[in-house]
Formats: sequence, structure tokens, C-alpha cells
Amino acid sequence: MARKRLTFDDVVRAGAELVDEVGYRELTMGLLAERLGIRTPSLYKHVDGLADLQRRIAVLAVSELGDEIRDRMQGKAGRDALAALAEAFRFYATAHPGRYTATISTDFAGPEDELFRASSRVVGSVEAMLSSYDLEPGQLDHAMRTIRCTLHGFATLQASRAFRWSGDPEESFDWMIRFLDEGLRRMK
Repeated sequence: MARKRLTFDDVVRAGAELVDEVGYRELTMGLLAERLGIRTPSLYKHVDGLADLQRRIAVLAVSELGDEIRDRMQGKAGRDALAALAEAFRFYATAHPGRYTATISTDFAGPEDELFRASSRVVGSVEAMLSSYDLEPGQLDHAMRTIRCTLHGFATLQASRAFRWSGDPEESFDWMIRFLDEGLRRMK
């Protein structure tokens, strides 16, 4: 029986699944080749090396995150959209910790970069959510960074099981959304 021919997408998807299991920094071409049941040199038919594979995983991850955000935020505004964004972000970071790490570990190569385009979709969704808060134009970048830092912190702490003290993390998550919403409303 002939073995199914490996495609570029197969390699990137397998790499993404692997980083979720072993961690982004633990990914090697040898480990991926072993997972795929091929010899390491065969991977180079599909990617140019580890850095190229990591970049392609980042593009996949940012695209998936963008889809998750878009789908959850659809038809919502204000606090509901903020909550949907936070839920999408937290879901993705905890369900796909290796892929999420790829989203913050790879630099853009320029405006034509696939990663830049995928990231622009995410930024566009966040800007759309923020439009209901009527922020001054100079406050948009600050609001986006504050939201990203807050959601990143919560999601990565939850993914690493760092909420060890008493209290329900779900209540803290809801409190965080209320805190962000009220803060954004006061910045008008």
C-alpha cells in the first residue's frame, strides 16, 4: 500500500500540533520528522528549516486566532464584544499554548509578510471592538496594548496553571472584563 504523499500543509499542521504538546521552544526538525514517520532531510522539501517552520506555524496560529476572535465577536459591541474577544483569546492561548507562543515569538518581515497580514486581521477586529468606546484617536494604541497585555497575562497564567490561591478564576476573568470595560468607558 502506497503511503499518502506529505504536503506543505501537513508539515505545518503537524508542527503546530507538536508545539502544543512539547512547547514552542522544544520544536526541532528531527522531532517533527519522527512524528511524521519520515527522515529529517525529507522535511526540507516542504520548509527551508526550523526558522521557516516556526514562521509558518506563527502564520497559522495568528490566522486561527483571528478566526476565533472574528467568530466570537460577530454581531457584538461594547462590553459583549470585549468579553467575546477575551474569551477567544483565552480559549486559544490555553487550548494551543505552543501555537500561541508562536504568535508572540516571531517578527514581521514587512507589510507583504503573511504574518503581518494575518496580524492585521486581528488588530482590525480589536479596533472594531474599540470603536464602540469612542476613544480619542491617540488613545487607540494605548487601549489595544492594555487589552493585549491584560489578556496575555491572564491567559498565560491560566494555561500554566498559575492560579493556585483561593478564588474562582472564572470570577476573576469576569471581573477583569468588567474592569477593562469600565476603564475604557472612562477614557472618553
